[in-house]
Amino acid sequence: MEEYKYLIIGGGVAGTTAAGTIRDKDPDGTIAIISDEPHYLYSRIMLSKPNFFLGKIPFDQIWLRDEDWYKEKKIEFLGGKTAVKLDSENKTIVLDDDQEIKYDKLLISLGVCPRPLPVPGVELKGVHYLRTLDQGKGIIESVSGVKKAIAVGGGFISFEMANMMHLSGAETHIVIREENFWEPILDKTASEIVEKAIESSGVKILRKSEIGSINGTEKVESVTLKDGTEIESDAIICGIGAFCKTEWLEDSGIGLDRGVLADDHLATNLPDIWAAGDGTQFSDPILEEEVQLGNWVNAQEQGRIVGLNMVGEKTPFTFVSFYTTHGFDVSITFIGNVRPQKEFTTIVRHGPADNQHAQLLVVNDELVGAVLINLTPIMQPISKIISQNIKVGEKEKLLADPNFDLNLLLNK
Repeated sequence: MEEYKYLIIGGGVAGTTAAGTIRDKDPDGTIAIISDEPHYLYSRIMLSKPNFFLGKIPFDQIWLRDEDWYKEKKIEFLGGKTAVKLDSENKTIVLDDDQEIKYDKLLISLGVCPRPLPVPGVELKGVHYLRTLDQGKGIIESVSGVKKAIAVGGGFISFEMANMMHLSGAETHIVIREENFWEPILDKTASEIVEKAIESSGVKILRKSEIGSINGTEKVESVTLKDGTEIESDAIICGIGAFCKTEWLEDSGIGLDRGVLADDHLATNLPDIWAAGDGTQFSDPILEEEVQLGNWVNAQEQGRIVGLNMVGEKTPFTFVSFYTTHGFDVSITFIGNVRPQKEFTTIVRHGPADNQHAQLLVVNDELVGAVLINLTPIMQPISKIISQNIKVGEKEKLLADPNFDLNLLLNK
């Protein structure tokens, strides 16, 4: 039986960053990464960027680590393998090929998987999801032949891939169940700004609509909506949400909810087991609630912090996460927690331009999150206001004033 001092399940940015951090602190401890993909670390962010899909960025730029890096760091990469059982009492992991691996310290850095579209015809050629590099390659290979495309869902994937299909020259529709785009995260004003940008490009948004079936023989030819409307299409890109595959952990005794539960040091309820990445539901000391965030920057920083904790350098995770996407000549930024579980109020900050809008989310007189539309310059001061736990209860008018310098609220 193979045995490692540090065993990491998940070869994405959280797991790989953790492995690198551990090696910097512990030059001799054995490290192995188990990854369900055969590939070394690559940029998942680039997978949904139009310039990458349209060949304007060389494909090789997607790689973030190569074989030499793993050899230099003495990190064993076990690619194309999936963990199927955790025995925390005996400190062993069982893989899908029945191999057993023993660990001293374990990191579970699960990502999330696209939620499948539950309709007939989803198995046809031309129906795409976007999580892995191989899935991205499949979309790239099909782009040149796509004349009519449909993006399903009102999130980042749908937004970015609809933009990519539009730029490739395809007639594009976006199908959303809600009345407004990105509802309920975006308020009506923010949705209208985004929708106007999308529709001005010629892309059609079908609101309060759902796919009833995907039609074709071997490949996609059209879709039928639940109201009976039929739309011709060569490609369907599904972005209706994501979930964490935790079934294999249900009998392990580890705490689970929407993901793997962890405290503010990213430790789980089981000894010598930590969690990091998109599939981690962690206790946020800034927001004072359990949070699960699915973005690259958050996963990378969690990987660094969890690596420190695994080598004994106790460090809380206090990072204010952010994610920015661009498409249809509009930028959308999420900062902190844009879905607070506690009761919150929203402060609206307009302009100065008509297409600039911010939603500032306040819980117990503290700013916990923000949504920015075409207002990336104020991202940094907002992140600092959140991280410094600055009381803003009597500063609503200042926060709402587009001419007020938010840096004046910061602790010096």
